This record gives sequence, C-alpha cells and structure tokens, in this order.
Amino acid sequence: MRSEPAQAGGPRADPLAGRRILVGISGSIAAVKLPLLVSALARRGADVRCLLTPSAARLVSAEALACLSRHRCYLDADQWSHLAARPLHVELAEWAELVLVAPLSATSLGRWVHGLGDSLLASTLLACEAPVLAAAAMNTAMWASPAVRANWQRLQTWPGVLTLGPAAGVLACDRHGDGRMAEPELLLLALESLALWGCGRDWQGRRLLVSAGPTREFLDPARCLTNPSSGRMGVLLAQAARLRGAAVELVHGPLALPPAWLEGLDCREATTAAAMQVALLEAQPRADAIAMAAAIADHRRAAPLAHKLSKQALEQQLGGGWETVPDLLAGLVAARPAGQAILGFAAHSGEVLPQAQAKWQRKGCDLLFANPIDRPGTGFGADANEGWLLGPGERLTTLARQPKLAIAHQLLTALLGALGEGLRRPGGDPAAAGSAGDHRQPPLRQQGPGPGPLHCPDQPVPGIQPDRYPPDRYPLDRYPLDRAAADP
Repeated sequence: MRSEPAQAGGPRADPLAGRRILVGISGSIAAVKLPLLVSALARRGADVRCLLTPSAARLVSAEALACLSRHRCYLDADQWSHLAARPLHVELAEWAELVLVAPLSATSLGRWVHGLGDSLLASTLLACEAPVLAAAAMNTAMWASPAVRANWQRLQTWPGVLTLGPAAGVLACDRHGDGRMAEPELLLLALESLALWGCGRDWQGRRLLVSAGPTREFLDPARCLTNPSSGRMGVLLAQAARLRGAAVELVHGPLALPPAWLEGLDCREATTAAAMQVALLEAQPRADAIAMAAAIADHRRAAPLAHKLSKQALEQQLGGGWETVPDLLAGLVAARPAGQAILGFAAHSGEVLPQAQAKWQRKGCDLLFANPIDRPGTGFGADANEGWLLGPGERLTTLARQPKLAIAHQLLTALLGALGEGLRRPGGDPAAAGSAGDHRQPPLRQQGPGPGPLHCPDQPVPGIQPDRYPPDRYPLDRYPLDRAAADP
C-alpha cells in the first residue's frame, strides 16, 4: 500500500485568510507602495483596515485604500466622535489580530517609543496588544541620526514587535544608501510568518547555512541537465530563520522567486553542483546548523562541450561521457565541526518513506525531510508541501500538507532541537548551547539590516489570539461606520 502523509481536515488554508489586519501608514514616500500590498491582502482573504497619518494622506489616497481594502480608511479626524460608544483607537487596537506599520517614519517611530498618543496611529499603537510588524523607511541621513538610531534600538527590545530595517538602494531624494522600505512581497512574507509563528527569537545568535534551488549541469552552451525546483522551500527556510533571529547565509542556484525574498540574507549564487560544493564547504565553518534544501543534479558531463552540437551529434553524445556528481550532503556531514546540526532533504515519487529512510541511513545527517513530488499542489514550484521528518534519533514525524512557510517553521524548530542535542553529544561543546561558540568566524554580512532582537519567550509564541476580542463583542463596523459615510 502506498505510504502517504496524514491530511486530517485537508490542505491548510492561507495563514492570512480571514485574519483581521490593521495597516498603519505614516508619512514617507514609500507609502505609495502600500495600495498594492493592501490589495494583495484583500485578494488573499484578509479582513483589512487602513489608517493614515496626516502626512501619509498627502502621499496616498484614502479613497483608493478604502476601495482596495473594501472598508473605509481611518484618518486623524475620525478619532473622536460623540456618536461612538468607544474611542476609535481602542476599538481598532482590540479589533486587530495583526498590525503592519509601513512605512514607519522617523516621526511616528519617535512618537511610538516615547509613548506619545497625540495622533490616531500613535494612540492605536500604544493601545495595541496584537503582534506588530514595523518596517522603517526614511532618508539615509535621517536613518543614521543618533536620535533615530536610539529610538529604533529601543523599539527592537519590545516584545510583540517584529522590526524590518530599511534596505540599501537609490531613494526618492536621490541619495544612495540605507533607507528604502522592505518591498511589499517581503512584508507579506513577514506578516505570514508573524501569523504562523509570532515574534519568537529562538534562533537569536545562531548562524544558519541554507542551500536552495536547482543546479544546472551543462552539456554544451545551449543545453543543460536540471530540474523544476524553484528554490521556494530553501529560501522560505532562510527567511523564516532570519525572522527568528538567525544570521543566514544562502547558497542558491537559479531561482524562480520574487527578488525581494532575498533581502536581508547573505546570498551567493552557485549555478553548478561544483560551484555549490565549493561555496558550501567554504561557508560551513561559520555555521551552527545547515539546511540542505537544494535540488542538486545527480549526473553531469565529464567534459562539457565548448560549442553547440547539432541534434544528430547530441543524440550520439548522450550515450556516454557522464559522471556522478559528488554527494554534497554526505560531504558536509563528514566535514562538519563538533556540535553542528544538519538537515537534509529527500524528494521522491512512489513509496517515499522507505526510500527516505534508506537515504537517511546513508547520509548520516541529524534530520531528513522527505516529501513526495508526484502529487498535485506540492513539491517543486508549489506553494505547499507535505511529507515526513526523520530524526533526531528514532523519531518520525508526519507533516500534513500546508504552506511551505509553515513547513519551514516546523523544520527550524526541529533543527534547533537537533542542534541542542548535537552540542550535548560526545565531542560537542556544551558551553556553545546558548551561543555560537568561540570557534565560529565573525558574523555574516547581510544585504540590509535584519530584524532586531526581541525579548520574546524561548518557546513558540502564537502570533494570533483570535478569541481574545471576539467580533460579536467588538463589532468594528458598528461604531466607526456611524461616524461618517457608509463603507464603500
């Protein structure tokens, strides 16, 4: 009988579908990107409310946000009304399950961290108990200002707030440097992570090395041997680890993903298996753990041709001249330093589990995630995945079909547990259990600042508490919509 992961209840829905999300927009030119994000949230089934500061209202239309979110947009003028039974900032704060503040300007940042409630956004943030994603954006010199840096560092210590610092680029003021808001695609990904995981920072101080995507083994300048991997699973692993506090180095082949998903990661492109092997072995000594999610070719030409062959000549050449690609995962296991934990991947068709168990024994890695690639909607290039996690030890965990980001968080939790066990193995360094260890090299460089440290519990923090403010008790549409025209 064919082995299949359990799918109790069917595939899991989009983590943002049905969520009550409050989007606070402050005065930065990056505000012009928010209508696209609001539209994307609405298309994914989220219940969205938008809140504009006076400066933001001069940059983006409240009417446009109302149309895109399918709800009225809130302004400072709406904060107080004799028709409302409850203050609007309290009502909004208690309604929201997730809050996005983007762009977060220098002024709104200062108000927030110093406890000033003199605007609708500022007072809403002070009253808010839901998880908040804050994405800063401003002029390069403003971002470098000692006052702004002090406020940002203070915000990074707050529980329940996940921060995304600005990336480098050409700004609207023609300056080149840090100050550009994280792209909407990355904000959506971070919101999804916040819904799945919360703001837990259990990877803080760790270094993770991830491989992702396919490799290409060239036959001649026009043809190559490759596979349909998009790199989604590996890149989502890398970003999930980054959002949980890790410094992440990503070695990847050709990707079919939004470029914004690479922000904040130390990326190295490696097209062939040989290039990926060199990059991984060079980076391995810096890593506390490794996740080998790349789909590496099994064979390559012993001597790729320098010119394109004709169809007839190609058919003759395919009969010989092949060599086996070295086993990169087994090589990393053999070369790993004491205490390093390694997660491998096994993509199979048919009877997946027996094949994966045999592979796990051969490879010698701490964990192996085995996933089927012959089922619609999962595997290569798909948004979802499913399978089995082998290890550590004799453990076997079934992972039902769910979004790949949810799978990534579960794999990271298991890898962190294996890392702790590895440090307790003979030859491991128990003193390194709470830090990266003295044998590691300096921290990795990153493409733009990562999210700052948060003092969140070590255990997973549920990002959403849907029953805390039940809609029947706090029906947002009842009071605010009495204050002005009906919802568009």
